Amino acid sequence: MSQKQELILINISGNDRPGVTASLTEILAKNNAVILDIGQADIHNNLSLGILFQSTSEDSGNIMKELLFKSYELDVNIRFNPITEEEYEDWVGMQGKNRYIITILSRKLTAKQIAGISNIISDQGMNIDDIKRLTGRIPLDENKRSPKASVEFSVRGTPRDKNQMQREFLELSSQVEMDISFQEESMFRRMRRLICFDMDSTLIQTEVIDELAVRAGVGDQVKAITEAAMRGEIDFCESFRQRCQLLKGLDVSVMQEIAENLPITEGADRLMRILKKVGFKIAILSGGFTYFGNYLKQKWGIDYVFANELEVEDGILTGNYLGDIVDGKRKAELLRFIAQIENVDLRQTVAVGDGANDLPMISIAGLGIAFHAKPKVKETAKQSISTLGLDGILYFLGYKDSHLDEQI
Repeated sequence: MSQKQELILINISGNDRPGVTASLTEILAKNNAVILDIGQADIHNNLSLGILFQSTSEDSGNIMKELLFKSYELDVNIRFNPITEEEYEDWVGMQGKNRYIITILSRKLTAKQIAGISNIISDQGMNIDDIKRLTGRIPLDENKRSPKASVEFSVRGTPRDKNQMQREFLELSSQVEMDISFQEESMFRRMRRLICFDMDSTLIQTEVIDELAVRAGVGDQVKAITEAAMRGEIDFCESFRQRCQLLKGLDVSVMQEIAENLPITEGADRLMRILKKVGFKIAILSGGFTYFGNYLKQKWGIDYVFANELEVEDGILTGNYLGDIVDGKRKAELLRFIAQIENVDLRQTVAVGDGANDLPMISIAGLGIAFHAKPKVKETAKQSISTLGLDGILYFLGYKDSHLDEQI
């Protein structure tokens, strides 16, 4: 006759040091307990360890007695909580279902940010399973602190109103100066392989066509057209034709001077170095110009550049361009094309841009990010970054500073 089985959840807390987990699990091993679940966290050298085990009724009494004595010897606290079979089966049934990752980015982590996120999660009837800090440990001396902070929440449940949740995240992000990423947890989130960037006002902190226009003496005219196009007020292709015409007569040598002085966006060098190290394929899909895309390609070892080619005759810009214009529709087509070449599922792709012409590629990518974007773009994109530099993307991808600093 088989003995009755019991399920016991133990929670251990106290000062962490080597050997605590080993000593406690040795007791379970000696009594032939079956471990059904285990989790451990360490916050400022304080241990929080949970173990759910199964044993016979006879053995469980001995186990709890030995654990109690051992916890006293180790100077840690221990609590016992019996779990019913029904509760356990309900828990097992939730496996793999409706899990989300919420990542927050800011210059400085505050209690208001955490409270705001937690309240929205709770109001949607969801539960926080895990919270971890992705950026490095924070020195007390503010002068030594990194100008970025990121925390990741692992959340379980089904939002009552997902669109409302996104709207509340967007509103909260502007109130407390942070960015919020809300992603479904899946194997694709952990297997991103291709990332496509807009160039102007994304990888670089300028619109190159505006720089060329200043040299041509038509800066104000071109800048006004550029801004209207980025806001989505003018068709991109038409705005591009108008701007190119205004560049007619400019000496091509100006392009080299501009390329050598491009203002690189904060965090771009670190991001590119890490993406290359971990094996990403990287593309520039730009409504700007091939000359400058190729300059960045050489700088960072980028794999693909698709942009627009200016027509040159006798060292002078003619005001025309060659080939098809790389507009928003074309960017989305190119993302699909490169993913096919690299044998990458679209759910494994990332797209980053700031303008309305980036929305088509942002919308089809597995992770689409509006970077320091115009209001219309930020409202439309599911994810956005407005508080940090480009290396904030690393935290949306789930990387931790501690791992990056050790290995990259």
